[in-house]
Amino acid sequence: MKTRIKKMSDDLLWIFYPTLCAACDRPLLMGEECLCTFCKYYLPRTHFHLQSINPVAKHFWGKVPIQAATSYYYFSKGEKVQRLIHKLKYKDRKDVGMYIGQLMGSDMKDSPFPKPDIVVPVPLHEKKLKLRGYNQSDFIAEGFAKSMNAVFEPQMVYRNKETETQTRKHRFDRYMNMDNVFSINKELAASDKNILLIDDVITTGSTLISCAEALLEIPGTKLSIASIACA
Repeated sequence: MKTRIKKMSDDLLWIFYPTLCAACDRPLLMGEECLCTFCKYYLPRTHFHLQSINPVAKHFWGKVPIQAATSYYYFSKGEKVQRLIHKLKYKDRKDVGMYIGQLMGSDMKDSPFPKPDIVVPVPLHEKKLKLRGYNQSDFIAEGFAKSMNAVFEPQMVYRNKETETQTRKHRFDRYMNMDNVFSINKELAASDKNILLIDDVITTGSTLISCAEALLEIPGTKLSIASIACA
């Protein structure tokens, strides 16, 4: 009886206060979660996890020795993927990160992409974390780890200095801005592991390169990189 009453109240709530799709803002139908069915299947996926040589992987060639790199979606200004990421980063939509992370992990589970033992998010500096209240990459990484049965480790790497915004910097300045930014938490460092480093968006890759350099100081580490989107 209680279950039936709860279902009725949930149905009424949905009628008057429908949950909206995080990408297109249309009301979600019963049974849909985070994304409507159309967006779930038709947002612009890259399928780079099926290709060892791809545009995202090329960002890191000759800069840092990784096994593989991929992004799940293509990023275009003003389009649905940008809206999705904006809600994750600035509108407290942590569920978006978890959901997309799980989608990514489910899609990659049976692909050639290296299976991680540990999933590590790119960390925010303490000041930015306090300002925003959360690290969006934590939730992407946690969702991915859950779907892959991997260990989620948000504190293995940390930022040891605050950096200026990368948005208006040229490519070379971005790399210089990220020099020696990250350090390893030695108490959590596990050697001889496949580690997946996760971020929200890949542009030049300078942040990920700096973070990867720190992780590769751990003996025997095999590193891969993934993000929700690539610009």
